Amino acid sequence: MSAAVALARPLRRLPNFPCPRRAVPTPLHFFARGRCDVALAVTTAAVGDSSAKGSVHRDVIEEVMDILDMAQRASKRRDVLHTSFLTPPIIKEAMLAIEKLADIKAVAQGGYPQAERCRISVGHPDSMRSNPDVVAALSISGNFRLEPCSHGDFLGAILGAGITREKVGDILLQGERGAQVLVDPELVDYLTSTLEKVGKVGISCTQIPLLAIEYEPPRTKSFKTVESSLRVDAVASAGFKISRTKLGSMMSSGDVRVNWSLVTKSGATLKAGDVVSVSGMGRLKVKAITSYFLFIYSLRPKISEMGLSRFICIYILKYV
Repeated sequence: MSAAVALARPLRRLPNFPCPRRAVPTPLHFFARGRCDVALAVTTAAVGDSSAKGSVHRDVIEEVMDILDMAQRASKRRDVLHTSFLTPPIIKEAMLAIEKLADIKAVAQGGYPQAERCRISVGHPDSMRSNPDVVAALSISGNFRLEPCSHGDFLGAILGAGITREKVGDILLQGERGAQVLVDPELVDYLTSTLEKVGKVGISCTQIPLLAIEYEPPRTKSFKTVESSLRVDAVASAGFKISRTKLGSMMSSGDVRVNWSLVTKSGATLKAGDVVSVSGMGRLKVKAITSYFLFIYSLRPKISEMGLSRFICIYILKYV
């Protein structure tokens, strides 16, 4: 007995080192009850590393968790379930996570090949022999020659009819003719009979086949800029050719987004692959980042200064 106590005593003297608060990413530990263990494991493996690095927003992780829950239910019931329209970051992470699940098929559809906002259909492979019809197209036409309307005007008219944003996909502007809008098929009858105006312009709203959608590959322009930091205000002001002061006021007004998430702090930093969008100005993508140091030596009266200064070369792809 005394020998056992003697052997145990050294263990009592082991120091109790506290676990650093940032050692484990918080979003992967506070899950809602009732989550499927498999979905938890898959989500942790799929987005855990990127979340720890700060590249996946918590809201995106929660959305992916809901989609994985839906996928599990659909597979067990041999049914097919559909999400609402999702933003590109959620689509990307959800499809990567679903690939790791067995006996589940997923299809993302936005109405045309280059759609940004898409709906994901999930189900057992035996239940999804073909792609479900989950997207419908509407043509909103009117005389917009004297009263040009923006993307926000068309979206505002639809939301003003009582429709939530999640039920609306991409909006393709057609200049003086109007726009083509992708929506949930359940809304077609309601919108074609209810929508009468966009801004001050009287319109007609009719359903068109998906094959009639007119779209062009996005035009882009590549260039590079040299900045002292990767702050969003520094990169965006260089990319959109506006002052940091003006960009800061636009951020405060909610007109700046990074990866489709609202950004209000100019100190947020960017990384390769991030997409910055500014209302009324378009969007740009950070393609690559390289850093270099310059040895600077300056001789002033009675003062000699030298040292290394860091510069960051940012390669930008701007959508024009």
